Amino acid sequence: MSDEPDLRRRLLDVAADVLAEEGPSALTARRLTREAGTSTMAVYTHFGGMPALVRAIVADGFARLHARVDAVPVTDDPVADLAAMAAAYRAHALAHPHLYAVMFGATTLGSFRLSHEEQQVGMAAFDQLVDGVRRAMDAGVVRRGDPASVAGQLWTALHGYTMLEQSGLHRVVDDPETGLLQPLMANLVAGLLVDPGGPGAG
Repeated sequence: MSDEPDLRRRLLDVAADVLAEEGPSALTARRLTREAGTSTMAVYTHFGGMPALVRAIVADGFARLHARVDAVPVTDDPVADLAAMAAAYRAHALAHPHLYAVMFGATTLGSFRLSHEEQQVGMAAFDQLVDGVRRAMDAGVVRRGDPASVAGQLWTALHGYTMLEQSGLHRVVDDPETGLLQPLMANLVAGLLVDPGGPGAG
């Protein structure tokens, strides 16, 4: 049927919202299909069951994140590109707060446990940041090292801020974006630069 892709999308969106707002105990096939305006059979037709649907939510969230970061143009300033990638990451979280919470476990999945292999679906998004760091190292702008380690540090800082922002606890200063996020990322990058006065330095 022509509306099948839309129905699958609607089921994913409704499920992510219910999980984020009320937790896994509220996520039943009956509740989901009622809010999505379809039958319970649709869950099994499209996903094979509720655990598979939860895994699909996580995979879909990371696919959206990957696409958003992938859309960031590559320029001749790899440090500026890293900043643009971070901005795209944050924009995704702000645009899809419920989905983001499910992706990173801020909303418990209860009995819906992801296996190690299933958790790896998020690594494609991390690999984008690794590639960005590697490009900055290859350009001689950032000190040589393990790109994954550096990318992990940047991701940890960005994710930490984003989670605080999602909860509203980031308002420790009047303008958190200018007074907290931007200096946080700038200070991290400054510590990595070969020449602190070189490209990308603030």
